[in-house]
Amino acid sequence: MSSKFQRASSSSTSVRDKKGRPITDLRRDEIEIFANGKKQDINGFSFVANVKETESAGPPVPGAPPRPVRPEEVRRTIAIVVDDLTLSFDSTFRVRTVLRKFIETQTSDGDMIAIIRTGAGIGSLQQFTNDRRQLLLAIDRIKWSARGTGGVSAFEQVRGGRPRDIRSGAPNQDQNDERDEDIDELKRNIFGAGTLGAVGYIIRGMSELPGRKSVMLLSEGLTLFRRTSSGFMESTDLLSSLRLLVDQANRASVVINTMDARGLEFTGITASDSVGEMTENEIIDIENSRRQQLQDSQEGLRYLAQQTGGTAIANSNEFSRGMRRMLEDQSYYLVSYQPDDSTFDPKKARFHNIQVKVSRPGAHVKHRSGFFSISDEKLARDTRSSPERLASALVSPFAVNDVALRLNALFLNSKPNGSVVRSLIHMPVTEATFKNGLGGRKRAVIDVLAVAVGDQGQVIDQVAKVHTVDLSKEAYELSLKRGLVYDMAFPMKKPGGYQLRVAVRDHATDKVGSANQFVEVPDLKKKRLTASDIFLEGISRSEFEARVKDPSLATDASRSLVDTALRRFPTGSILNFGLAVYNAKSSPGQAPDLTAQMRIFRDGVVVFEGKPTAVRQTGRAEIDGHEYASAVGLGSGMVAGDYVMQLTVTDNLAGKKKNTINRYVQFELVN
Repeated sequence: MSSKFQRASSSSTSVRDKKGRPITDLRRDEIEIFANGKKQDINGFSFVANVKETESAGPPVPGAPPRPVRPEEVRRTIAIVVDDLTLSFDSTFRVRTVLRKFIETQTSDGDMIAIIRTGAGIGSLQQFTNDRRQLLLAIDRIKWSARGTGGVSAFEQVRGGRPRDIRSGAPNQDQNDERDEDIDELKRNIFGAGTLGAVGYIIRGMSELPGRKSVMLLSEGLTLFRRTSSGFMESTDLLSSLRLLVDQANRASVVINTMDARGLEFTGITASDSVGEMTENEIIDIENSRRQQLQDSQEGLRYLAQQTGGTAIANSNEFSRGMRRMLEDQSYYLVSYQPDDSTFDPKKARFHNIQVKVSRPGAHVKHRSGFFSISDEKLARDTRSSPERLASALVSPFAVNDVALRLNALFLNSKPNGSVVRSLIHMPVTEATFKNGLGGRKRAVIDVLAVAVGDQGQVIDQVAKVHTVDLSKEAYELSLKRGLVYDMAFPMKKPGGYQLRVAVRDHATDKVGSANQFVEVPDLKKKRLTASDIFLEGISRSEFEARVKDPSLATDASRSLVDTALRRFPTGSILNFGLAVYNAKSSPGQAPDLTAQMRIFRDGVVVFEGKPTAVRQTGRAEIDGHEYASAVGLGSGMVAGDYVMQLTVTDNLAGKKKNTINRYVQFELVN
């Protein structure tokens, strides 16, 4: 594999037999690779089984967020791009139904998935996650757009004459028809560029991940060629952009699969068309034009899939089977060769075609089409300033891990501030560069950039500060054990789903880290029972016993912030936990009647269940609700690993359908 062009000098190749099953036992002598028609000497050949086996575990806790997936645990990375700039009204409903079924039945906790809408900003519901709640909310946001190119149905209805969108090339089109067609062509190019831009954005983020990644583009087509009034074909403005996108995907080892969201479309006259005054030839022209229009719009989708080694699904209503076919193609052969120096001379060849051949009878091969004459080093050279890199880390669909961050964003409501999302950012002291100061003090300079983003990509609030962390010798020694926590609160005037994104930079080393989390803010005006998120504090058994003997002993507020942010506790600890409850029912002369019950799950199985206990009215004026606080011992029977705590609050005065609310928090036990 060339040191100059590591990815372009190799081909990620999928090989299947006649029945569509992957072939996993090819020999090196059964495969050949050609560059610009010239056979190359293979210097690297390996089979990559990229679908990781997941350990058997119990069922997930219903309603609970999944445990964050570590990089080594990621099974598949899938970006589902819904091209709502082209979807018709009919297709939009179909896409929502198919995607919901896919998320509910064909995904696991080891899948990192993003659902990207080309007609929306990269908002809170469009980040990579294994949280099915977030993905299902993103699917619910897929709406038909009257501003896009998709109509009510796949073809414009006929109203007593030739529909304006027909591209039959007939010489008797008047000037108004031609002008309307030019406007439509411009609109298709503009929205097509938006579609490719969204796909390119996600590919740039996926390029940082190892292994084979998939993009699934659901669209109603990308037209590469248009038919002139003379009947000739000419390329649209999208073709050159599409070629650059293919090269970008090939370099990033991203396979683009495409699916025509129209399914098996009928191109004839339907009951919604009004053709009573038309001649038979005019009706035939309309049907032929629709058929041609369908084929032309599918060219771009087929091109993207073929050139990146993906699968194109068109003219089929079996969407679920089609998506399963796309995702099964996760294992591949990596075949590489050593290109000569002239390969990277742009004066000699701009695009280098790659062809892979397999001699085994009946084998079907899919591979990337080629690459442009530019080395990976030149593409990867990062000339951005530090602020630009910090901003890029903030908006990236993936976390940047040069600095290890833990983020915990929690909803709560208070009388003076209303609904807020309190974000706790934890960073180990060793991730920052502390320099010696006067009197043994330690000092570090850290940039913090944070935003709260709504579901349409709008920035609700933001923080941008340069922090000088100045610690005494004692505080520094304590922080070495606990880490640093940055505490900030974002007021939320409207209910809904929000993405909290944070990026930090260490001034001394220029290292950047980022984290993001999805959080839901309930609508308190609906007067339904709801609750804040859960706050935590872990203490030793001896400290717990001392507090029982002397209740006046103060709680260490700073440690509670660290524990709530990090959610990592030694085995044998006592875990204090609590939340606030809002909108409890009451009546004149009768106080609210609330009970809470705690359960702890490991791998979906209950390992501890507490007894229902009363929730008291808070005595703190700033809390507009009721508080529940309790403790549980993380005893020797609980081994190191990941756990989920569930708090179920029941309003005994409310109707049965609305009298229960569940809150969850994940935590980790360590030896």
